[in-house]
Amino acid sequence: MRNVVFVEGVRTPFGKAGDKGMYAGTRADDLVVNAIRELLRRHPELPPERVDEVAIAATTQIGDQGLTIGRTAALLAGLPKSVPGFAIDRMCAGAMTAVTTTASGIGFGAYDIAIAGGVEHMGRHPMGEGVDPNPRIVADKLVDPTALVMGQTAENLHDRFPEITKERTDAFAARSQERYAEAVKTGKIGPELVPVATKSKELGWGLATEDEPPRPGTTVEQLAKLKTPFRPHGRITAGNAAGLNDGATAAILADEDTARELGLPIGMRLVGYSFAGVEPEVMGIGPVPATEKLFKRTGLSIDDIGLFEINEAFAVQVLAFLDHFGIADDDPRVNQWGGAIACGHPLASSGVRLMTQLARQFAERPDVRYGLTTMCIGIGMGGTVIWENPAYNGFEGSEGAK
Repeated sequence: MRNVVFVEGVRTPFGKAGDKGMYAGTRADDLVVNAIRELLRRHPELPPERVDEVAIAATTQIGDQGLTIGRTAALLAGLPKSVPGFAIDRMCAGAMTAVTTTASGIGFGAYDIAIAGGVEHMGRHPMGEGVDPNPRIVADKLVDPTALVMGQTAENLHDRFPEITKERTDAFAARSQERYAEAVKTGKIGPELVPVATKSKELGWGLATEDEPPRPGTTVEQLAKLKTPFRPHGRITAGNAAGLNDGATAAILADEDTARELGLPIGMRLVGYSFAGVEPEVMGIGPVPATEKLFKRTGLSIDDIGLFEINEAFAVQVLAFLDHFGIADDDPRVNQWGGAIACGHPLASSGVRLMTQLARQFAERPDVRYGLTTMCIGIGMGGTVIWENPAYNGFEGSEGAK
């Protein structure tokens, strides 16, 4: 097996889904094409013909997110016609799976270099558009009926873990907004963004340069007043969950020797990955068994992890993970630049956002050797990837760093 490295990831600014969102008049495939083009622009040392595969994920593979989008996006981005591509779907973990699938090919020797990412235009294609779930899934009681509504699965998670109160999730959500705003202010978030030309019937042409969903200054008191749409007197609100969003991500992965040959930067090194299934009606707990499974395979433990990027589909899901591993709600190692509750979660694209942020954090933290990206996945799954910091200097320079 060969060492697989994450060279660099980029993303479009994330938008709010719907007619008033900044990408309402923008095609989904154009979003991911922008991301791929930006990767090629940033890395002229990479001959386009050396790209062996393009894997692009979309949860709703229909319309401008369909037609084997990995291949069509590669063509539209200007890659040679000799470069193949494919589409992939694992709901929220689509881009994560695009990375792990192509990374496996690189490790095995089938590829030297790949581009992996994801796109979701939830304004044009709401989750579940055009699907026809087999009625036996519910009729034969394979899953609880609530399993098909993500917000209800989050309420179920609250039921299972009553110690995770709404007050805790609201506090976590407010902290996510605060950390994200600080990261933007200090320039931590921004360099990875790809400007996207937008078009609006009312406003004409524009340029998207920053995320649309964040609500800086959000307070716990404000969050406490929001409605609970999935259950009367429930705990899940629009404030302690990610919204409906549009956006795309893309990353370059490579065999480490090939990266060095071409002069490509090495952002981080893949250690291992794991996916696990759970009861679909509590899909938010998925990252726990996926991570435990990966620790067994790699011989690492939670004590070895110095940085965490956990997708914030719902605050309750993140807190369930933290509680399981004995990590404080406000641990500075966890989502230190905020998360999806603030910046958005365009489903299949989010896995590469997590990886991109972790790679950029590694560059600032030579005292940290290992980092983890993890996320819950609809229909009852979790996915976790562990990465090694190539800048690690063997010295734990701050408390809690690993």
